[in-house]
Amino acid sequence: MKLPFIKLVPSLVRQGVKSQAGALSASDRRLLDVCSLPAEKALDGLGAQKEGLGAEAVEAARERHGFNALSRKEKKFFVFEILERFKNPLAVQLLVIGAISLWIGDVRSAVVVGAMVFLSVVLSYVQETRSGKAVEELQKMVQANTLVLRGGKETEIPTVELVPGDIVVLHAGAMIPADLRLISAKDFFLSQSALTGESLPIEKAAELNGSAPKSVIELPNACFQGSYVVSGTARGVAVNTGENTYLGSISARLAGEKTQTSFDRGIQDFTWLMIRFMVVMVSLVFVIVGLTKHDWLQALLFAMSVAVGLTPEMLPMILTVNLSKGALTMSKKKVIVKRLNSIQNFGAIDILCTDKTGTITQDRIVLEKFVDVTNRPSDDVLRYAYMNSYYQTGLRNLLDRAILSHTDLDVEKAARKVDEIPFDFQRKRMSVVIETEDAHVMITKGSVEDVYSACGSYQLDDEVMPLIDVIRRDLMEEYERLSRAGYRVLSVAYKEFPKDKTSFGVQDEKDLVLLGYLAFYDPPKDSAAKALGALERMGVAIKILTGDNELVTQKICGDVGLDAKSVITGGQLAALDEAGLAAAAERHVIFARLSPAQKEQIIAALQKAGHVVGYMGDGINDAPALNLADVGVSVDTAVDVAKESADIILLEKSLMVLEDGILEGRRVFGNITKYIKMGASSNFGNMFSVVGGSYFLPFLPMLPIQILMNNLLYDISQTGIPMDNVDPEYLAKPKKWNIGNIKKFMLFVGPISSVFDYATYFLMLYFFGCIAFKAGGAGAPYLERLFHTGWFVESLLTQTLIVYIIRTKKIPFLESSPSMPMVFATVMAVTVGVFLPNTHFAGKLGFVPLPAAYWAWIVGFMLAYAAITHGVKVWFYRKFGDD
Repeated sequence: MKLPFIKLVPSLVRQGVKSQAGALSASDRRLLDVCSLPAEKALDGLGAQKEGLGAEAVEAARERHGFNALSRKEKKFFVFEILERFKNPLAVQLLVIGAISLWIGDVRSAVVVGAMVFLSVVLSYVQETRSGKAVEELQKMVQANTLVLRGGKETEIPTVELVPGDIVVLHAGAMIPADLRLISAKDFFLSQSALTGESLPIEKAAELNGSAPKSVIELPNACFQGSYVVSGTARGVAVNTGENTYLGSISARLAGEKTQTSFDRGIQDFTWLMIRFMVVMVSLVFVIVGLTKHDWLQALLFAMSVAVGLTPEMLPMILTVNLSKGALTMSKKKVIVKRLNSIQNFGAIDILCTDKTGTITQDRIVLEKFVDVTNRPSDDVLRYAYMNSYYQTGLRNLLDRAILSHTDLDVEKAARKVDEIPFDFQRKRMSVVIETEDAHVMITKGSVEDVYSACGSYQLDDEVMPLIDVIRRDLMEEYERLSRAGYRVLSVAYKEFPKDKTSFGVQDEKDLVLLGYLAFYDPPKDSAAKALGALERMGVAIKILTGDNELVTQKICGDVGLDAKSVITGGQLAALDEAGLAAAAERHVIFARLSPAQKEQIIAALQKAGHVVGYMGDGINDAPALNLADVGVSVDTAVDVAKESADIILLEKSLMVLEDGILEGRRVFGNITKYIKMGASSNFGNMFSVVGGSYFLPFLPMLPIQILMNNLLYDISQTGIPMDNVDPEYLAKPKKWNIGNIKKFMLFVGPISSVFDYATYFLMLYFFGCIAFKAGGAGAPYLERLFHTGWFVESLLTQTLIVYIIRTKKIPFLESSPSMPMVFATVMAVTVGVFLPNTHFAGKLGFVPLPAAYWAWIVGFMLAYAAITHGVKVWFYRKFGDD
């Protein structure tokens, strides 16, 4: 039997919330009304046309409906944005202290509090706004686009520019950009899991075919923003956009249910730890000072000042600047951060799951062979494969592109397309139907096993013969041989139908005639082995999760140094129970023939075992895994749904780029933990010093204004932390959030500062004679001020300069150098604190010049403090580690 004649001639030209109950909104009613009409009348009612809107109609629609964006926080005049920040409990606390200070006539304290408010609120606003704008600009680089008809031509536009009346062209992998009414659809399946929680795809059609359902979300001919195309093709007219969409009506609720990352939970744990310490200490100080000094107003002011000193008010700014700086640095290395909080998790990854294509291979698939069932070159196989790839309207993968680039044929003159059966991940094949002179011919292309299973015969030359078991075994052996050599293999088959049959479906893919197969090769990247080795040295294990067969995957993985023997297939995984799956996920390196659901199961099993899992993917079937992983990584060329699901977007699909991003994530985490460890240990030490001093001293250890000034200078000294250097050894392995380790660090390091605070107390009381205050007399006020000044300077020096000890596991300066911004910030704060008692402002702040002998003592204290803290730090890291 001869193949149906399809003459090809050279061409001259080469995108979980349940349905809302209750009354329908105006937007939902509008969608329901439009979907209840026939397609033609629906278009007329919307003022739309099948060939799309013209430029004037687009502008008019945008004037009426605005841009296609979900509800966001309205941009306010900067003064109002700054005023909003005063709702912060810390800012309220500062304002109350300032108001009380003014009420009792203490203008000096009110001025210092004002400076702290400026630093906490205004400076934080400036830094965060600057960083936020920079990050927004980066995120625009990976904004979603939508394919629409404008003036009869298919045009890709930013999704935000879509307007009601636009005709949207949909294919596998596309995100639904607005609420649409379908006007045509072919084997069209959507995932609405983001809206309904339903994991299974739902089929959609162009017409209602029955009475309208009670719930808008159940409309069979409507597509809702937030869902995505699993398979098939369709066109739809935009009905509702932006805030008027179904998703827009529940976006606030969805945002409120956002899952916290381990980073968010860690920061929250630290904040509550500090709050608990503050409540305990402030209560104790208030009672002790009130009972011993018999001045309850003074006790209140002092306690509130202590509360300010114990509150890590710079934490929000430190976090934002660190994360934003990390995002900007990563962008220079071709890594775009979509969600800032994912940066820390990026650095904490200890297992990276990825497909092999484009990561360990060159992503340049070449068609090497097109042969019949006897392994002879066959132009018929190439022509039929070309027709299949050319006429399919779904998502063209790399294999399709390799076929189309291998030759240059004008198919439209040879045959007309009749129908199409799109690809899906269950059948793993796709078919197009074309018209020839005598028949309609279905051409099917797909995975070898899935095409073979639909075949009942094979063709050799002009003869069609039964596909008996012996032939099947021979064909499978050749397929396995090619796979072991690293080739990816597809089969091509066909079937003839009468010309009066014009509609086709999956049920027609049976009794096909096997024509031959195609072999593709995608060689390993030269840099893959080096990149994998670097990731392994960084403590990141690689696991390959692929839908490809195990033979070709083993070959490629073996070539780049992965354990090619450690392989398991999807079929084998399906036979395991939960415990067996967990063990297999931990033990194996290569996972082949996986379904999208199995990728999720592997990631969930690894997470349950305590791993921080990154997943890198760019296909439709990768979207669930990208959502589930601690960090989802995709590429700029990925399908819309993959980019939407990802936290990180790579502008270059390379493990080397990924390595740079992971290092920057660890650097950001390192600088954040420096501030947290400093704040925790410093506050814990201060608790002992202030409570003890308030009890046994005949006066306050420090005046409220002095505590506030001390805290102000300390805050200034911390502004350089986001720009600090991080030791290479710290970056060498994943870092997980560990609040338990921070608590231990606080317990062991914090009390050291308290020891030197008490040493300063006794130095000022007994060596410099401040104890004479007890005897009264004219010199008593001076001696009290001398005590306050002495402890102010010592306290500032110890808690500020100790950052150089805490910032590294090594010997400071000799083995690890801080950054210049860090040095500048701390030196500036310390210089102001040291010279303040000798300035014009000293009297207003209650300070007096310190005697020369004090400085000799304080230098000794600082050297001893540094040596002891460094020793305890070294012992701590040896015993408990630095995680």
